[in-house]
Amino acid sequence: MSDSRKKIVIIGGGITGLSTAYFLQESLKKKDLAVDCVLIEAEGRLGGKIRSERVDEFIIEGGPDSFITQKKWGVELCRRLDLTDSLVQTNPIDKSIFVLSKGKLQAFPEGFNLMVPSRMIPFMLTPLISPLGKLRMGMDLLIPKRQSSSDESIAAFVRRRLGEEAVQKFAQPILAGIFAGDAEKLSMQATFPQFSALEQKYGSLIKGMRQARGKAQGPTPSKPALSLFVTLREGLSSLPLKIREKLDEVEIISGQAVTAVARVDHRYAVDVGPSRLFADAVVMTTHAHRAAEWIVGWDPRLSDLLKAIPYVSTATVSLGFKKADVPHALKGFGFVVPRQEACTIMASTWSSTKFPGRAPKDHVLIRTFLGGAGRGDLVEREDKDLVARVREDLRKILGIVPEPVVAKVFRWMKANPQYAVGHLDHVGKIEKQTEAHAGLYLAGAAYRGVGIPDCIEQGMRTAEKITTWLTAGRMTA
Repeated sequence: MSDSRKKIVIIGGGITGLSTAYFLQESLKKKDLAVDCVLIEAEGRLGGKIRSERVDEFIIEGGPDSFITQKKWGVELCRRLDLTDSLVQTNPIDKSIFVLSKGKLQAFPEGFNLMVPSRMIPFMLTPLISPLGKLRMGMDLLIPKRQSSSDESIAAFVRRRLGEEAVQKFAQPILAGIFAGDAEKLSMQATFPQFSALEQKYGSLIKGMRQARGKAQGPTPSKPALSLFVTLREGLSSLPLKIREKLDEVEIISGQAVTAVARVDHRYAVDVGPSRLFADAVVMTTHAHRAAEWIVGWDPRLSDLLKAIPYVSTATVSLGFKKADVPHALKGFGFVVPRQEACTIMASTWSSTKFPGRAPKDHVLIRTFLGGAGRGDLVEREDKDLVARVREDLRKILGIVPEPVVAKVFRWMKANPQYAVGHLDHVGKIEKQTEAHAGLYLAGAAYRGVGIPDCIEQGMRTAEKITTWLTAGRMTA
């Protein structure tokens, strides 16, 4: 690469880093800017936590199995990459979600949005909540809205509006479960701000949900909308692979880890393998604690702020069975497990019901989730132990006794960021401190959204910031 050209180094080949590289390349082409761009990934493959494997005609996802369509950036990127025809929607019929309650699966009440009822009859008939618990949840209609704008935990918010049973049966296994976290510690504003907004606008979650449901039942659009979640026909890894194909003007270094990042004469010296690269701008899309290690030598305060973002470890265990060996009908997307239940797993997705093409004919694929807040030590156990524990849970819950025909374990060690109470304010401090370093950009799941669309958006915004610097002739953070 020519030393006279600007150089950008992107550290991390997960979806955030790949999206940054893609949108930056497209912007540079559009504006006819000559810039050298390098993406560095420590692993031998790209995609980060997006990892799909085909095993004996099973399509197994090691990380996320889908992405939400309400946030447009995932679907929009698929459109730009000509992947629209590969989008697969969820099963339109068997959409039930179950909650394990006293060892038995109970269907999630119809008309519930995560934890808030919008239809009264299914709510009144559900055995998931006791009569007193239902009465307490109904008090949401009378409880005045909170006056303070300060952040609070998911558990504190739900307990205040809907009561303790709603925390135990819905908030912890569902809301906190999405983040593999503890409802008592996770920030409401950073995870589910829409519920806080409903309270402030309508004074009641139930009133707000009824209003939203009424609007959703308006005129049918001429073009059918996509399902809430979608995946890709050959697995989500198709997305990073397709981005890689498009990066014809980005140098990609994989299988070599960045060992240090230093400040040298207003530039960044990036040590990777036996080489040192000098860059005008560096984009760090890795875990926050990894970025903290590189930054500590030249900004201890920023490093400390990054290290303060907690992470937990998780694992997924996917088991494939002959359909005849599974006595449960698996008519639904899966189930969640409240913490008070005596189970190793915290949730299960019935992958072959949720999406077509996940298992061969006459077989089913069941994916389970383990670890998370307070349970990270479990993830360190051997594969055979994790599989045995999952099988025992599935025997008790679904009645499955025979051995699986396929078993696959994926571990994600300290890879799931936790948005603790005050997270958004904390991220604001990180962003403010980062402004002192021209050309330093931080993006990824640790900051403003853990989902695939969130990370894609962060990559797009980062590319926009870099392009602004290039066109204005100065660096902006």
